[in-house]
Amino acid sequence: EASEAAILQGLARVVPGLPVISEEMPEGQTPPPLDRSFVMVDPLDGTKEFLAGRDEFTVNVAIIARGRPLAGIIAAPRQGLLWRGVVGVKAERLRIEGDAAVAPQPIRTRAWPGPAAVAVMSRSHLDADTEAFLGRLGPLKRQASGSAIKFCQLAEGAADVYPRLSTVCEWDVAAGEALLVAAGGALTTPQGRPLAYGRVAENFRVPGFIAWGDAGKRDVGR
Repeated sequence: EASEAAILQGLARVVPGLPVISEEMPEGQTPPPLDRSFVMVDPLDGTKEFLAGRDEFTVNVAIIARGRPLAGIIAAPRQGLLWRGVVGVKAERLRIEGDAAVAPQPIRTRAWPGPAAVAVMSRSHLDADTEAFLGRLGPLKRQASGSAIKFCQLAEGAADVYPRLSTVCEWDVAAGEALLVAAGGALTTPQGRPLAYGRVAENFRVPGFIAWGDAGKRDVGR
């Protein structure tokens, strides 16, 4: 709640009047109209990692326009890192020093490296469908972690595929998709279609996704 309050205060300064959807929005509250642009916030992604004292939890902020993510920011406070991307413009990684993000470095996804490929997956939500999907991709290294940090690993070329084949909340994905696409990657539903955001009727749930560092691989494995 403290994280959300600080984020909302900042958003009111830089994008005044833009509707905000946050994971901590009170249950039963009627969402604002989302037919144009809005901001999607996850003030603490990876609660289990946070409580366990690991450094993988993140803070995620995304700008959505007509159902698609245009810009994303993912911060990993305990790692002192922040990633940001604007689709069609650039993606970069920065260090967090105090209240500032400094020393931006451009990042880019990498081409599929064959048997050296790295799959990142959820530590808490690995299921049989995900196992089967990974099996169809052939030999690869598997690396489990929590939160949206996995999107950052794809975006900077440290990993190659991230499947999540079960229902997930939009605020867990939106900033990561924007960052990944800005860095040259791709993200689709498990059926290969674009994700849509602002699904009020579905309580902001999406039916899983597959994220690729190499956008050319998006039709593989289905």
